[in-house]
Amino acid sequence: MYHGIINIYKEAGYTSHDVVARLRRILGQKKIGHTGTLDPDAVGVLPVCLGVGTRLCDMLTEENKEYVAELRFGVTTDTQDMSGTVLSRQAVTITEKQAAEIADSFLGDYEQVPPMYSALKVNGRKLYELAREGLEVERKARCVRIEELEILHMELPVIRLRVVCSKGTYIRTLCDDIGKKAGCGAAMASLKRTRVGRFCADDALTLSDVEDMVKADRLEEFIVRVEEMFPALQSVKIWDDYQKQLENGNCLALKMTCGLKALNDSEQVRVYNAQGIFYGIYRYEERTKNFFPVKMFLMQ
Repeated sequence: MYHGIINIYKEAGYTSHDVVARLRRILGQKKIGHTGTLDPDAVGVLPVCLGVGTRLCDMLTEENKEYVAELRFGVTTDTQDMSGTVLSRQAVTITEKQAAEIADSFLGDYEQVPPMYSALKVNGRKLYELAREGLEVERKARCVRIEELEILHMELPVIRLRVVCSKGTYIRTLCDDIGKKAGCGAAMASLKRTRVGRFCADDALTLSDVEDMVKADRLEEFIVRVEEMFPALQSVKIWDDYQKQLENGNCLALKMTCGLKALNDSEQVRVYNAQGIFYGIYRYEERTKNFFPVKMFLMQ
């Protein structure tokens, strides 16, 4: 069984669920999970967690993401992208300077209403299921953050944007909101996710690449080990005498450790046994001089 995170390049036409299902067949293992959906028409980075790496899924969804998107002014659709049913067409009378200023105005925090065509659930049902039935329900606006927004190319009515944003941001909705502010509407014409945290599109493997690497017995070279996801954390070794406490996931006293530098209260560390096997992430408590488990990753 494989353990860790693999950087997959999702190609157009696949859902994120499709990618996971295909990988389960290629790798011959069930314990696989992705770290955030991409629309079927979108392409780009989809980090996939394998084995004990699935315990990282919730952590990776917190990472900022980078996208390159094309926005087309003058058209609105029910899905907020060009794959949907056209709802309106309007003349585009704004200038390039005005378009740039409107796009830039979304930098920072803004309240974004999730689209109906999304996997969010309301009363146990996914919004896109309700949308396909012709239903629309009220959605609460959520605060998202646009960290960076750069116009890569502009030839109205189309502009290409590079966006770095917080988790939970819908680029389709950002395009729609920019169009509303411009007064002529807009829809997303294409989307590529170029980065999720440390994972970049240039280093990603397609599903065909993964098949080739498995056949060549080289896939391990492309899997990031769980412990490598925490490079900033200090590593701690536990003396052999306390192996049982470590295996049981108990809290660990400072006296059980070796190889430590100065510690701050609530500082998190990577914990290994005396043989150098990674067990998990612990948090140090200065008051009790103990380490408490945050998340365990030992491969059973």
